[in-house]
Amino acid sequence: MSGALARLRGIPSWQVTLGLALLTLGFLVAAQLRSEPQRVQYTTQERPPLVETANQLQQQQDDLGTQIVQLRSRIQSLEEGGQGNAQVVRALNDQLQAARIAAGLTALKGTGLVLQFQDSILPVPAGGNQADYLVDASDLRTTIDELWLAGAEAIAVNGERVVPTTAILDIGGSILVNSAYLAPPYQIAAIGPADLLDRLNARASWVDYLKNRVDPVQLRLGYYEGSDITVPAYAGAVNLRYGQPAPAPSASAGP
Repeated sequence: MSGALARLRGIPSWQVTLGLALLTLGFLVAAQLRSEPQRVQYTTQERPPLVETANQLQQQQDDLGTQIVQLRSRIQSLEEGGQGNAQVVRALNDQLQAARIAAGLTALKGTGLVLQFQDSILPVPAGGNQADYLVDASDLRTTIDELWLAGAEAIAVNGERVVPTTAILDIGGSILVNSAYLAPPYQIAAIGPADLLDRLNARASWVDYLKNRVDPVQLRLGYYEGSDITVPAYAGAVNLRYGQPAPAPSASAGP
């Protein structure tokens, strides 16, 4: 025993201090890993199908952006060259506006519906998964898909316009929509027919979603119907791969 004590006393103090510091660091890392939000695991589960879908939607958005640029260029050419009459320019402007609406670049207002999602306040039972009691990206994606199928013409989530290139992902404790990190409550505003809510509730897939997902954990879901629903314009950039504005014709150029 005395030999062991002698060996312990012979250990330099800096080694003892370093060992205690490493032990403390190990406890801190373990505590951090245990406290990591449950939503993180959803990111890797949803990524593969979302990548393929995002690529397809990106192509649609690119096509709309190219169409907008082409229409603007044609209107400019007609106006500057004096070759177009008012009717042609008006028709082209109508096409340009329709393309902007389809691309989500124009704010809209009209009849519709606002659905509000909030996390459940039920205590998580023993052996339950806390993530099941939180609103996640899949809940928003399901609701948005059902609203499109019910006849919605424009949709936004917490002020973020949903366009063909919009990705909705779980990122840590937040939900990423476009480039914005959103936190609950999540308000999904949709413009559509006056009976949009009735059409939504008549869909068998929506009823199944409520029965199998919302009701069992009591996610809080409210709604508002009105004629003054506002959906803002898409605030992100429209990325063009092939289209670019054509140079304005030179005033000195001959016929």
